[in-house]
Amino acid sequence: MSRSSRNLARLTIVFLAIGCVLVVLFNRTSAQNTQTTQVATPAEPTVEQNHKNIQVLKGLPESQLIPVMNFMGTSLGVRCNYCHVNKDGNWDFASDEKGEKKSAREMITMVTGINKTSFRGNPEVSCYTCHRGRTSVQHTLAFPLPTPEPRPSPAPSPTGPQQPNPTAEQVIDKYYQAVGGAAAIEKMKSRVMKGTLVANNGNEIGYEVSQSGADLVLATLTMPAGIILRGFDGTVGWEKGLRSVRELSPSELYYLRRYPDIYKDLKLKEQFTRLTFGGKPNIDGRDVYVIRGTTASGKRETLFFDVETGFLVRRTTSTTTPVGTIPEQVDFADYKDVDGLKLPFTIRVTAIDPTYSVVRKFTEIKLNAPVYAKIFNKPA
Repeated sequence: MSRSSRNLARLTIVFLAIGCVLVVLFNRTSAQNTQTTQVATPAEPTVEQNHKNIQVLKGLPESQLIPVMNFMGTSLGVRCNYCHVNKDGNWDFASDEKGEKKSAREMITMVTGINKTSFRGNPEVSCYTCHRGRTSVQHTLAFPLPTPEPRPSPAPSPTGPQQPNPTAEQVIDKYYQAVGGAAAIEKMKSRVMKGTLVANNGNEIGYEVSQSGADLVLATLTMPAGIILRGFDGTVGWEKGLRSVRELSPSELYYLRRYPDIYKDLKLKEQFTRLTFGGKPNIDGRDVYVIRGTTASGKRETLFFDVETGFLVRRTTSTTTPVGTIPEQVDFADYKDVDGLKLPFTIRVTAIDPTYSVVRKFTEIKLNAPVYAKIFNKPA
């Protein structure tokens, strides 16, 4: 081998070695950057991190604690004091004084065990499966025995050519057109809505919402005793009550931002990774198209669109928890034109927690009205 060939070979080996070192360093740096990114985005705290004496619900996200408690209470037809201790108006949720709390733990363990061993971890069995709104389970049939329902007669076969069902995309496209088009939706940057909030017990209070973009929201509640403000500045949710200022719990913040969310019930397509047509049932005497969707987080939702008008009239969600699937339903009605965009002036929320089962009735909605960012900041 000539001297020039030997020199070329040595240079090649050197460059290969340098390349290997660079690849190793690049991979190590990328891994460190990835690890740094993961550390910089903390996960939602779990209930045992924020509460004492959590034994069987370890790992449950904090935002699901109150919905799960309400689900179990509704399934048995009881309230918080059935299992938890309240002395002179002060709650001691960590106390094990009541035997019902021990029984509840045993039942939760049984339910999760059944679902794990028999249903591959899916929450097919829940508290409601057996209790049905009662504290005791009915173990046998009661007299008089229920009368079997007659077998329904088969529906007559349709005659003549039938219109094919639309696709999920076609139904949502019709909805976009019905409310004013995608351009009108994109044009909306802020919104101010005034009206009333009607609770389950019929009580009615003044209600005003100011929104800017997808995050900033301020709700003003005019109570008999005074005004309560609830806001979100993009990072912190807060409430200014009659005497003090406090931060909102995860569930309170969810409902503050969700109903009514400025875009969530308008920009539908980007919220779902999968959309399928689910049939043509009837709601309140009107035909509706059903669209079933799955979000990126795996949450299942069902959307109902009026066949004639194209408007979204109902939206149901299901939240999977260790003790069962928690449903929630939102109904939309009284669509009116607001600066070229048709919006519902009545929104009814039906939730497991009666506190959030309310009707929002708006009398005035303004789009792109001046909304100043400082009103969303948490007061001192």
